[in-house]
Amino acid sequence: ALLKIVEGTTAGVPPGGGRKHPEQRLIQINTKNILFIVGGAFDGLEKNIARRIKNTVIGFTADNDDNELDTFQLLTKVEQSDLMKFGLIPELVGRLPVIAPLEELSEEAMKSILTEPKNSIYKQYQKLCKMDGVDLVFDDSATSYIIKQAMERKTGARALRSIIEEIMLPVMYSIPDNKKKKKIVIDMEFIEMNRRNQF
Repeated sequence: ALLKIVEGTTAGVPPGGGRKHPEQRLIQINTKNILFIVGGAFDGLEKNIARRIKNTVIGFTADNDDNELDTFQLLTKVEQSDLMKFGLIPELVGRLPVIAPLEELSEEAMKSILTEPKNSIYKQYQKLCKMDGVDLVFDDSATSYIIKQAMERKTGARALRSIIEEIMLPVMYSIPDNKKKKKIVIDMEFIEMNRRNQF
């Protein structure tokens, strides 16, 4: 079914987006002129590329060059055969004509993801706390810590949410019980306390 949609077909889509009402009329959408972008972390793909490149290197410096390439440099050399060895089926790979590796997010990009969008993770938690009459402030030291932790996990921007949820879990449970608190500052001291479960 996925192959047909990528290739171009007329697919029936429920207007509500769910299957709660099987008898509802489906909206017919022709996928012929829709651009599909398939993305992911593809963790471990660089090992397949490194193996393939090592087999093709000839000469006295073959052993030395193998360790010179970092992950991004290896990903720039990705071919369809590497994706198939990684586990994607040939039929799907054949329908994805352009392969483009993306650089890892920088610390600046991570910071803008945390703070700038209209529905950024910070703003979501600030709005939730505001509903209970509490002002939530994220200190720069906490932001730097969250970004460094996310960079270490190597799962891109998704790591930001899981780290913030770990930090905010005790806060979200304690706010409704503690009516006197009007402001909470998330800084390094708070994070250290949170680690020791002393909040």
